[in-house]
Amino acid sequence: MATVDFHIETSRLMLEQAGRELDAGDVLQASEKGWGAAAHTVKVIAEQRGWLHERHGHLFRVAGRIADELEQPLIRDLFRLASTLHTNFYEGWLTEEDVERGLGQVEELLSLLEGAMSNP
Repeated sequence: MATVDFHIETSRLMLEQAGRELDAGDVLQASEKGWGAAAHTVKVIAEQRGWLHERHGHLFRVAGRIADELEQPLIRDLFRLASTLHTNFYEGWLTEEDVERGLGQVEELLSLLEGAMSNP
């Protein structure tokens, strides 16, 4: 089982990689890395609370629970937008500008989620 530290480090690494991939013009890889950063951050919170987080549906439920807990409904919306990046990895229909905006939204999501994390 992955640890909280693993998910935190992976999330940070993926967000950095997403920026590099976008700079290199690889919108598919940038999209997937952006999704990965969001998913791993949600996994941190789920792991800390002992919540299920093995499937996509679990991650959406965790994001919803955190949105309710923090009274930040935007968390739900931003996580759903991050999932669009994941879909784009397979479909390739987002423009470079769309992916750049999506990565900005992932950064915003991670900022909001920090309030729900226990210090590792």
